[in-house]
Amino acid sequence: MTPRSPSVNEELRRRSRERILEATVELVSVRGYEATTLGDIARQAGVARGLVSYYFPGKRQLLQSAVHRLMHLTLAEALERAPRAEDGPERMARAIDAVLALAVSRPTLMRTHMAGILQAEGFIRCEEQQRLAFLLRDTVERYGSEDVDRDYPLLRALLMGAVVGVLLPGAPMPMARLRGELFHRYGLAWDSGMPPDGGPPDGML
Repeated sequence: MTPRSPSVNEELRRRSRERILEATVELVSVRGYEATTLGDIARQAGVARGLVSYYFPGKRQLLQSAVHRLMHLTLAEALERAPRAEDGPERMARAIDAVLALAVSRPTLMRTHMAGILQAEGFIRCEEQQRLAFLLRDTVERYGSEDVDRDYPLLRALLMGAVVGVLLPGAPMPMARLRGELFHRYGLAWDSGMPPDGGPPDGML
């Protein structure tokens, strides 16, 4: 048997890693974090249990990478969907809407992700997080920021705060209200991005 080339091996590793990340998103979204084991994730992904630990040192790191990958893919799709927009405010609106939509569509997953970030180990840097950061920084730059290093962390913090607001147990904020506040902060028209049904909340235009 002819040995596989390094490029083929690299592609197989990439696919295995992506299957693990996809399985994590699906299982945690349905079962929750505590009820999902690394063995469950390996079986769902169709890989050996040891391969999961080879790529990720622990379940918390795996979850953050999986959610960051999902956020990156969701944001990239929103920014590039037809008709593709080069307009900075429109791209900012799409970015905000994409992140808020994830909080609404995947509440268990996003609530678990935010809880993990707020725990002792905090924010874990990974390949997926770097890709997400690149898109958000690019959005801030296209929006017209004169200081991306200052404005990108602010946007990230505002988005995290909005996600927490949507998901806060017992006292959630309406997504449309949080969207309106962010759009007002960035001077965005309500009908830009992906506006929700029902129009702006009272007092917001």
